[in-house]
Amino acid sequence: MPIRFETVMMIAVLVCMVANGLQADDPRERFEAREYKNAAGERLLYRLLKPHNYDPAKSYPLVVFWHGAGERGDDNARQLVHGMKDFASDERMAKHPAFVIAPQCPTDEKWANVSWSEAQHTIQAEPSDSMRLSIELIDTLQKEFSIDAQRLYACGLSMGGFGVWDALHRYPQRFAAGIPICGGGDPAGAKAIASVPVWAFHGGADPVVKPNRSREMVTALQEAGATPKYTEYPGVGHDSWTATFANPEVHQWLFSQRKEK
Repeated sequence: MPIRFETVMMIAVLVCMVANGLQADDPRERFEAREYKNAAGERLLYRLLKPHNYDPAKSYPLVVFWHGAGERGDDNARQLVHGMKDFASDERMAKHPAFVIAPQCPTDEKWANVSWSEAQHTIQAEPSDSMRLSIELIDTLQKEFSIDAQRLYACGLSMGGFGVWDALHRYPQRFAAGIPICGGGDPAGAKAIASVPVWAFHGGADPVVKPNRSREMVTALQEAGATPKYTEYPGVGHDSWTATFANPEVHQWLFSQRKEK
């Protein structure tokens, strides 16, 4: 008896999901695989999570998630490994209807062109190509879907945590809140970022990105008149994101932020 084409395709999809660490009942499968391409032909792979029962007559927040260095590539799946299961869970989607985008940075690029191991860095004059394309992607999605411009949120971990600080420094007027996890920024940008609510996280025993990278940014923001939130996990190494994204209080705080028109 010949095997039907639909059966073959289903098997192929399941094999691909397992290879990328995603099971058939994994909520991360709710993220649609997409590709952004600008007029110059530059491309950025990304995943898109839409609100349940999306209604164009309503306005929804948008979360952009910048992943870490280990999730770079071109499979358009690896960037969902950390944190995205929490955003796509039934509970979160019911309580906080939102669009979530997870772009994937190519292997040889960064969200911010800086060294992660240095004690400090100065922001580059221009954003990295991947960061620039991420911002272009946000613009494009705002035209495609009903997205609340006063509720754009920036989240990221490790390399993506540096990306969050970089994005808030360059585009503070765009974001209603930021959650940089085990990252670091340029303290000189504190005055620009001061108007954006920030909740930073870091492991107190992080051997990859020094905890002081987050501490110095929080201090700089405080000196600039801001009131950032900061959580440091004592004895925790580089993985300060699992506990962060699993915490419902973090999601509640994030989605309660709104920019004034």
